[in-house]
Amino acid sequence: MRILVIGSGAREHAIVRALALTPSGEPTGNVLFAAPGNPGIGDFAERSRLDILDPNAVAARAVELGVDLVVIGPEAPLVIGVADAVRDAGIPCFGPSINAAKLEGSKSFAKQIMSAANVPTAGSVTVDDVAALPAALDQFGPPYVVKNDGLAAGKGVVVTDDKGVALAHGESVIGGGGKVVVEEFLDGPEVSLFCITDGTTVVPLAPAQDFKRLGEGDTGPNTGGMGAYSPLPWSPPGLVDDVLEHVARPVIAEMARRGTPFQGVLYCGLALTSRGVRVVEFNVRFGDPETQVVLARLRSPLAELLLAAARGELADFPPLEWSDDAAVVVVIAAENYPARPVTGTAIEGVRRASEVPGGYVLQAGTDLDKGGRLVSAGGRVLSVVGLGPSLEAAQSTAYLGVARVRLAGSHFRSDIAAAVTRDLRKHNPGSPGAAG
Repeated sequence: MRILVIGSGAREHAIVRALALTPSGEPTGNVLFAAPGNPGIGDFAERSRLDILDPNAVAARAVELGVDLVVIGPEAPLVIGVADAVRDAGIPCFGPSINAAKLEGSKSFAKQIMSAANVPTAGSVTVDDVAALPAALDQFGPPYVVKNDGLAAGKGVVVTDDKGVALAHGESVIGGGGKVVVEEFLDGPEVSLFCITDGTTVVPLAPAQDFKRLGEGDTGPNTGGMGAYSPLPWSPPGLVDDVLEHVARPVIAEMARRGTPFQGVLYCGLALTSRGVRVVEFNVRFGDPETQVVLARLRSPLAELLLAAARGELADFPPLEWSDDAAVVVVIAAENYPARPVTGTAIEGVRRASEVPGGYVLQAGTDLDKGGRLVSAGGRVLSVVGLGPSLEAAQSTAYLGVARVRLAGSHFRSDIAAAVTRDLRKHNPGSPGAAG
């Protein structure tokens, strides 16, 4: 199969790697292209310098390459209609239309859909007037939850007990011509569940948990994600079936009812609250860094799965197969991330980190300088993945890889999956870190 993958982050590197290699590490035979990709993606795919926010340019490139499928990784191309242009050119595309992508492009729209579909979520109010902010905050907080209504690259959410901080964030967004969604705070652990859909059939992937805060112990500002792990040995029985019945399928049905069928991946960000499952947010693409651990465990062929969704043939796709191994990913971020990341810094040790048994490195904010050296080119620079027969083993593998990387001024969280492995040791002293 000839496949064009749009994007340049670790999520896209994970997708390309899964399209290029079987679970045993053998080549799949797929011919891969990436736009724009990154140096790591270039090991598997031919890269194109292309404006991925130009729908006509992406469609023209797909036609020129004669691909059988286009896979769109980031949200921005989806929200401006790149998937529509590709499909109009007669090429199957994995990713929702411009109208369906509003589920991520506008949080207030997503709330409307959830209300119409009776999907459980946080109470909220949309605010576009600074004068209305204080009352909205008092209605739901503290803690105060303030979200950019539009796209914010994973960093547009403020959760704080400080009303001044919440006001400042809301005023900044509204003052810039935007609007915010003020929500009630949802207690309980969060879970990410990706649901592949062709607009009718919904196929869930394995749940994962990510770590959004910058610092140890979930402190500091929100980021795009500093790590993740899968499976979740603590998740309640029947969680996936519950989410399918009460969240994913009702939303997909509501979108179809409105004449804007959703095809692609519906990312369900969930909170397991004392009152049951509640939706925190929807995304319309694979999440980063959860994709890195979910695809690491998928044994079914990814190319065939995504093509079946793009063609409306998911109902005939065989049940998904999963590895029994656990996966942990640790993100290495550039100096001063997430504020003003330092770029152009030399990166060393990526090859050595990938030589750790059961581990490999996915690139994100990377580039090659004029001398051909690998350098930082963004905030989240590398994702170091570890696989193992238990979460503790996978965690150990990931951090062994992290220790081999050299990037001056960089930082990472040292507690990814630490709480769950500690609990597993406590409850299963004879089998440290065991995960089913």
